[in-house]
Amino acid sequence: MIAFVSGTVAALAPDAAVVEVGGVGMAVQCTPNTLSTLRMGRPAKLHTSLVVREDSLTLYGFADDDERQVFELLQTASGVGPRLAQAMLAVHSPDALRRAVATADEKALTAVPGIGKKGAQKLLLELKDRLGAPVGPPAVGAPVSTGWRDQLHAALIGLGYATREADEAVTAVTPQAEAAKGTPQVGQLLKAALQTLNRAR
Repeated sequence: MIAFVSGTVAALAPDAAVVEVGGVGMAVQCTPNTLSTLRMGRPAKLHTSLVVREDSLTLYGFADDDERQVFELLQTASGVGPRLAQAMLAVHSPDALRRAVATADEKALTAVPGIGKKGAQKLLLELKDRLGAPVGPPAVGAPVSTGWRDQLHAALIGLGYATREADEAVTAVTPQAEAAKGTPQVGQLLKAALQTLNRAR
């Protein structure tokens, strides 16, 4: 088991980072929130979970150990693989997921791409006694609504775009974010922002 990787960030993509460890580039699948904390050429430490399949070895990386543990716990529910667990953490923080399960908040789970109403009900039942109680206080409304801008901007800068380009991309996806019900999903906005930047080039 590879518990963490620590080294220089050699490359960044919309859903992954390459961390150079002892001359070897380790490709690590990450959520947009984790990617937004990384910078090209800078040292980084990612807590990791290795998923072994017959035809692949995939390393998933997280900003902290709590996120990694929740990622692994989510996969104990039937029908939840690493990709869906990662999608859940791309939309919600570990504490937000604990709170959603503790309060049987179906709506929070159906906000995750790939989870429908029946799937959410099933997950609430299966995860009820596994995730534990929320650790921190509930998120306060105001900072969350503007937080997506900072996260998206930081992710674009981390991917190597200039500040001006990142500003323009954030502005371009603002209508999409404001049209979203509830908290905008940074992962989806990042994809949309990258599309606008690719068209502009």
